[in-house]
Amino acid sequence: MLAVDYVNPMIGTIGHLLTSTAPVVSLPHGMMKLAPITTPGIADKYLADRIFGFPAGCGYLLPVRDLAAAEPSGRSSRYDHDLETAAPYAYKVLLEDEDIEAEMTVSHQSAHYRFRYASPPEAGLILGYPAGGSFQRLSDRAVRFGGTVAGVPHFTQLEFSQPVELVRTWASERQAGCALRAAAGAGVLEVRAGISHIDGEQAERNLRRELAGCSFEETRLTARETWQRALGRLGVTGGTEEQKTIFYTSLYRSLLNMSSITEDGRYYSAYDGRIHDGEGRDFYVADNIWDTYRCLHPLQLLLDPERKQDMIQSYVRMYEQSGWLPQFPFVQGDLPVMTGNHTAALIYDVYNKGYRNFDAAKAFEAMKVNATEITMLPWVHGPLTELDRVYLEQGFYPALRHGETERVPEVHGFERRQSVAVTLEHAYDDWCVAQMAQSLGQEEDYAAFAKRGQNYRNVYNEATGFMSPKSADGEWVEPFDPKYGGGLGGRDYFSECNAWIYSFHVQHDIEGLIALMGGPERFEARLDALFEEQYDGSKYRFLGQFPDATGLIGQYCQGNEPAFHIPYLYNYTPSPWKTQRRLRDIMKLWYQATPTGICGDEDNGAMSSWYVFSAMGLYPICPGKASYEIGSPLFEKTELALPGGGTFTIRAEGVSARNKYIQSADIDGRPLEEPRIRHADIAAGAALTLRMGERPNQAWGTGVRYAGQTDKA
Repeated sequence: MLAVDYVNPMIGTIGHLLTSTAPVVSLPHGMMKLAPITTPGIADKYLADRIFGFPAGCGYLLPVRDLAAAEPSGRSSRYDHDLETAAPYAYKVLLEDEDIEAEMTVSHQSAHYRFRYASPPEAGLILGYPAGGSFQRLSDRAVRFGGTVAGVPHFTQLEFSQPVELVRTWASERQAGCALRAAAGAGVLEVRAGISHIDGEQAERNLRRELAGCSFEETRLTARETWQRALGRLGVTGGTEEQKTIFYTSLYRSLLNMSSITEDGRYYSAYDGRIHDGEGRDFYVADNIWDTYRCLHPLQLLLDPERKQDMIQSYVRMYEQSGWLPQFPFVQGDLPVMTGNHTAALIYDVYNKGYRNFDAAKAFEAMKVNATEITMLPWVHGPLTELDRVYLEQGFYPALRHGETERVPEVHGFERRQSVAVTLEHAYDDWCVAQMAQSLGQEEDYAAFAKRGQNYRNVYNEATGFMSPKSADGEWVEPFDPKYGGGLGGRDYFSECNAWIYSFHVQHDIEGLIALMGGPERFEARLDALFEEQYDGSKYRFLGQFPDATGLIGQYCQGNEPAFHIPYLYNYTPSPWKTQRRLRDIMKLWYQATPTGICGDEDNGAMSSWYVFSAMGLYPICPGKASYEIGSPLFEKTELALPGGGTFTIRAEGVSARNKYIQSADIDGRPLEEPRIRHADIAAGAALTLRMGERPNQAWGTGVRYAGQTDKA
């Protein structure tokens, strides 16, 4: 079976507590993304009982059999998952109330729909689009509409396989639309859609360029082949059918993040409201950098380094157009949410792994602007505040004392200060800025930011062993509960997790953190305690305060990204075998081929990319260091196709559900005694061989770095 045939887009369509996924139809990094529009208010897509239409740019389409039966606006139909088929490249469902089979497939900036009516000769079609938008009937086979959504222009051109008649139009405060009727002939109506952010003529050009002369089946086949090429870059042998389903579905989710919005060499940027010449490079948007810097971007880099460098240059362009590096860059511009300057980690990680096809000097300028001129406050974009000055002068972000009323007007009311998380996440980002400065010969900046990279030490309370909040006067906030302190989501001090998780949030200086906690043995005991510590009461009390902290094993929460690297920290203790054991437990417990099979918010592929790496047996514990931790692979062989035709191979001899422990390892025949490998070995097409057994070899993985091992590419 081909890789693409394993993908099940219904995995994760029921959330454990918060949001679910949707069965998205797209091409890898495609601009056109489709999913059925289901019942408003039902957040779990799989549980929604009705379909209200299918996206068409800023509008939607809904085929109906009787245009006179009811007001077109708000019309919907029941559907049955047993009469539904979802794939990355196509979607099909029976609209039961209408007795119409609806299908859709995609290209990069276009979509192809096919509607089969059970009651010809007439076919009805409802078209909705934004209120106040434009609508133009170009001919009896083509219409064009557009509107502004979140300040961004959207244009769509539709072309029909047979003539259509305009039956009626309507408009309300929220939506406008029309009803169309076609002579359905044999009962089939095909619709092609092209989209654009530039203008209506460009939408037409996009449509013609991608779908001119193509039948629905041809469009569908091309999309399927595109996905197979992308997914086929990672080939796996062995494992169970369910593991392959989860693996390739996770890989599919990992390739939806960051979409090219370049149209015939031009793109509209919401960062300055202008149309730009792409200068031969695609412009990418749609990223959740707080989530994706950890392992999604490193995975995409392995799969397609040329594209990743275009993504970095896209961030540089956003900086040039807006004056800062975005945190959540979307089509409509940046959403300044979450914490940190994590684009610095993304940029330095790519640079340090040897990929330099972007404006590195301008990228460093942008990293430095974010680190020195933009407030660190969560969910806020603006100049430095008095809280930022405390960080710059004293090396930590200040928390409110108990009973103290917030008086800093810039603080986002719900999101609070998140003081400890801000300190820890910016310390890591500042380390990345320091490394980039050193690479570019900026020694003064290197020294300043390297010092800031040690700021994590300022919020470590030796008396308790936890990262803890300090007030502006440098005193610990007391009393402080590392489990429940910080209010909803821990947001007074943390970001969606508690001190048990954030006390390990020092990716860039693990050795320094270990020393703070008393050495490798005590550090290992702290990790053990994390996975064992319970809730001091009911689990629902804990989850009521920390709804993002799903996928629990003790206080460890696989359902939220700050925990992702923690199981791999055992590789820095006397017991690397515990990394192997924990990873197998997490993959088995919290990733399944069912609608509830993703244990937390997917966040543009973040959860899924963790599984792809971990199932391979590797993980980038610290983006910015050109190495990967070794875990416990699920497959007998994993092959990564490299640019230029080479292959990086991981062989896990004797691997099985029981045989999860590494007995010995080598890379290209060289014995490997440390549980990590260099990026340079992957890029060179090396072969990593792991010999697996059912009981841990407690001596393996505790050795020194092998010759030539560095954190540089």
